Amino acid sequence: MYPVSLQELIDEFNKLPGIGHKSAVRLAFHMMNMSQEKAQRFIDAINKAKSSVHLCRECQNLTDKDLCDICSSQRRDRNVICVMESPKDVTALEKTREYNGLYHVLHGAISPMDNIGPDDIKIKELLPRLTSEVTEVIMATNPTIEGEATATYIARLLKPMGITVTRIAHGIPVDGNIEYADEVTLSRAIEGRREMK
Repeated sequence: MYPVSLQELIDEFNKLPGIGHKSAVRLAFHMMNMSQEKAQRFIDAINKAKSSVHLCRECQNLTDKDLCDICSSQRRDRNVICVMESPKDVTALEKTREYNGLYHVLHGAISPMDNIGPDDIKIKELLPRLTSEVTEVIMATNPTIEGEATATYIARLLKPMGITVTRIAHGIPVDGNIEYADEVTLSRAIEGRREMK
């Protein structure tokens, strides 16, 4: 239906998460309508990101430096480390401007069904960071079976170290209706309740 090279471009876009066939076709045709200059800038941006972005040696977040901006900042609270599944989660929490500690990115969650064990994610990189300066580790993995399993595993691993391990509260989203919430969400909402002031 399409020239081979255009079909290859469509197929590559279709492999991206959240991109169905219609979106892949739309993106491919958009690329075809770009000027050669704009297309080259797009290609250069992909190549530059792929060659310069790597994992921060401390927190495992994405960076183009040795230490990411968060780890190198002197204004961050070094007593608290928030453990998250992905760099996108860090970005989401940073947007709230409510947290001022450090992070540790696991790059996944324990999932026996997918053959992902503790050694397949960045747990062992967390342990050397737990110096006497660290007093709390916040488990901010997703409220899924895999996220809960990962949080529980790490909490049990850290318990003998005497570090306080906390779990972020999960519950009903703003503008959510209780009648549509599932049992796990409602259970987490009750568990994460706090005193009103």
